[in-house]
Amino acid sequence: MKKVLEIKNLVKNYGTRGFQSRVLKGIDLTIYQHDFIAVMGPSGSGKTTLLNLLSTIDKPTQGSVFLDGTDITRCSNTQLSQIRKDKIGFIFQDYNLLDTMTLQDNIALPLSLNGVSSKECIQKTKKLAEMFGLREHLSKYPYQLSGGQKQRGATCRALISDPEIIFADEPTGALDSKSSRDLLECLKMVNDNGQATIVMVTHDAFSASYAKDVYILSDGMIKCKLTKGSDRKEFYDRIIDMQASMGSDFS
Repeated sequence: MKKVLEIKNLVKNYGTRGFQSRVLKGIDLTIYQHDFIAVMGPSGSGKTTLLNLLSTIDKPTQGSVFLDGTDITRCSNTQLSQIRKDKIGFIFQDYNLLDTMTLQDNIALPLSLNGVSSKECIQKTKKLAEMFGLREHLSKYPYQLSGGQKQRGATCRALISDPEIIFADEPTGALDSKSSRDLLECLKMVNDNGQATIVMVTHDAFSASYAKDVYILSDGMIKCKLTKGSDRKEFYDRIIDMQASMGSDFS
C-alpha cells in the first residue's frame, strides 16, 4: 500500500527560549492511500497544531513530515505553494467560498488557477456536483445556499484537482445534524470509492465514527488508536466510551 503521509518524531514548541511550551511531543504516524482517519483529543491536546504541521500551514520544531515521499519540512515557500496546489485539498469549518463567484466557479477555482480548459473545468465540476447532490445549485452564489450545501461545495472544490490527501478541520462544526450526516456520507463515499485519502480533525464522536481509524491525542502524544469494525454504531459507542474513560473536555 502506498504511503501518502509519513510523520517521524514530530515536535512543536511555542514561545521564546526559556519560556517554551511543548505542544507536540514526538508524534510518529503513517497514513496510507485511501485511509480515512479522524484525530480527536481534549481541548489543548495539540490536534489543530498537528493538522497545521501536516498541511504545510506551520513548520515543526523537530521531526519530519513526508508527503508523497517529499520531506515538506525542508521545502521552500515556493515549493510548499506548489505542493498545496498539486497534492493537498482543504476543507475548513467556515467553508471559505468566495461570495462573488457562483458555486460552479468556486468548485472549479483550483483547476482554473492551474490553467485547465474551461470545458474540462465544467465537466469535472458537474460530475462532482452530481455526486454531492449539488447539480441544480451550480449557478447559485454562496449566500443563496444552506450551510450544508456550502460545505459540500467546499468539499467538491477540495477534491476537484485529485489531491493526494484531503485535510478537514472540524468540517461539520458549523452544520446541523442532517447537514453533518449528508456531508459525512459524501466523505465516506469518495473514500470508499478510492477517490480520497482523508485526515479529519474533530471533537465530535458522531463525525469520527465515519472514519476508518480514530487516533486520540492527549498531552501532545498519541494515546491510542481505535479501528472501525463492520458496524459504525458500535464504533461510535467505543469512541464515546473512550472519551468517558479519559474524563476530558473534547470540545
